[in-house]
Amino acid sequence: MAAIRVVVADDQELVRAGFGMILDAQPDIEVVAEACNGVEAIEAVAEHRPDVLLLDVRMPVMDGLEAARQVCARYAETKVIMLTTFDIDDYVYDALYAGASGFLLKDVRRDDLAHGVRLVASGEALLAPSVTRRLISEFAARKPAAQGAGGRAPSKLLEQLTAREQETLRLLARGCSNAEIAAALVVSEHTVKTHVSNVLSKLHLRDRVHAVVFAYEAGAVVVGES
Repeated sequence: MAAIRVVVADDQELVRAGFGMILDAQPDIEVVAEACNGVEAIEAVAEHRPDVLLLDVRMPVMDGLEAARQVCARYAETKVIMLTTFDIDDYVYDALYAGASGFLLKDVRRDDLAHGVRLVASGEALLAPSVTRRLISEFAARKPAAQGAGGRAPSKLLEQLTAREQETLRLLARGCSNAEIAAALVVSEHTVKTHVSNVLSKLHLRDRVHAVVFAYEAGAVVVGES
């Protein structure tokens, strides 16, 4: 199996080097380039077409948010993980809308960093465990309901989903893993993966993170609901 190709973009050299060393030490991950600002990050993605881009939120020349917008718009195969110093960073909300697949705090443990890269490369959602539900609740509360595909409201788009797919979406929004969803629905994890794939396809969503955001906007899950 080919290694997961990663670009690390951060304006702090020690952060870039540290993350690079940790990831390069993994047998299944290869750091193919580093960048110190958003412009360099986009150039590195264009040249190397990595599977994952680790992208600092605050950088000179071009910040991580604008870089995320451009990378997600141009290179759908590259998943973006935003790096931030704070639990709740205003940029994170906009980054998710821009197409980022999640975020990590910069003080992440080395094992969690490698796990996060693998998770996103496989198409899973990545939100720092310490703030996942608080972030999503805050995110949904702060943002107005968006129009879905074709200008249709999110609540109308829900009607395209089967009852099982809607329940899968609700469990996703509560932060459940595939294994937890399988246990709740009394089905196999393979079946859960099929449901998740159908949800993303029918709602024209990039990944699981955006399925979670959609669920709150569409009213499938109530903000603050446990």
